[in-house]
Amino acid sequence: MAGGPDFDVVIVGAGAAGIVACRRLAAAKLRVVALEARNRLGGRAWTVSTALGKPVDLGCEWLHSAEINPWSEIAVSLSFTLDKTPPDWTSRIAIHHGEEANEEWQRVRDEFEDAYERAAKLPYDQPASALLPPNGRWNKLFDAISTWANGAELDYVSVKDRQNYDNTALNWRCYDGYGALMSAYAAGLPIERETVVQSIDHSGRRIRISTNRGELTAAAVIVTISTNLLAEDAIRFIPALPQITDAAQGLPCGVANKCFLALDGTEPAESYRHLIGRTDRTETGNYQIRPHGWPMISCYFGGHLSLRLEKDGPEAMAAFAIDELAGIYGNDIRGRLRLLASSAWGSDPFARGSYSCALPGHADDRTILARPIDDRVFFAGEACSNDHFGTAHAAYMTAVSAAERIISVLAPAS
Repeated sequence: MAGGPDFDVVIVGAGAAGIVACRRLAAAKLRVVALEARNRLGGRAWTVSTALGKPVDLGCEWLHSAEINPWSEIAVSLSFTLDKTPPDWTSRIAIHHGEEANEEWQRVRDEFEDAYERAAKLPYDQPASALLPPNGRWNKLFDAISTWANGAELDYVSVKDRQNYDNTALNWRCYDGYGALMSAYAAGLPIERETVVQSIDHSGRRIRISTNRGELTAAAVIVTISTNLLAEDAIRFIPALPQITDAAQGLPCGVANKCFLALDGTEPAESYRHLIGRTDRTETGNYQIRPHGWPMISCYFGGHLSLRLEKDGPEAMAAFAIDELAGIYGNDIRGRLRLLASSAWGSDPFARGSYSCALPGHADDRTILARPIDDRVFFAGEACSNDHFGTAHAAYMTAVSAAERIISVLAPAS
């Protein structure tokens, strides 16, 4: 392995958190290497090209809370152009059911948010589904939105965790892709691809990291893999870290997937328009017509529906989307849609999911996961954030925190 087998810091994973930590530690002149199991960088940020000559993000796409998101500044510094067109997520009901229904939806949604705030102050936690009004007209829609936002239905969402999330409501995108931005930010960093970490032995003075390509040693290690992999003990810790396994099990990665459909012809003419496949069922998709003004439709699915469509394959995912779109625009649109790309995060061997969602009663597990072990074994990534979880900027922030702590411990002796 380039640089030999001995390092100050070894980072497991070269997604957003791993890349950021690697850059910060390298800047501090520490001997660092990031080990990435895949043959690409970015982790759950993955930009791919399409037959239309336009890139799409199969993973994270939105620069959420853009005004405080460090990736916004990085994008500008690397000459990535940002699309600052705001999503019209709040107007979708009017599109489907008219303004009167939209006003009702807005009122019920505000009541639901008020219920969240009250419930979050209680001494006990509960599933978000407990806050739904009995037999509410919009309950299925609330559940569908949860599958997109959390990768899971409301039964699996902690009220306290959800209420901890800090949302500034400003959302941007990169024309060239979020995944492409992260790969560009990783340029020149010491990263070894196709290197699968099998065990981390932190019992001795030096930490021993065993991989499919040999063994390394380090003074400290930062682990950035998904909670689903931690929960599965995909990496064996010696001695074991049951508190980390337990915390990860309380913060499972839900599953959200995308497919992109090429759209031929001039109709529908609108760009950036968001639509919901059905408002009367949980298992439905979220669609955007002509994102960036491009001739395609972005299709988004979460929760149990996403898992089922992923298992059935890309063509089944596309067929489901086309059926729902035909229900909105009529059957004539069917012949003008064709599959461009799709994701499968639930079965991805190095992710097993999309982003973390705290189960009811497990909001505090984020703090446990973020806590270093003897200032030697660190964890970073979106799941380690109490208030920005599920985002690439959470991965950035937690990686910087871990890296700065390591620098404070190792730099004086280096």
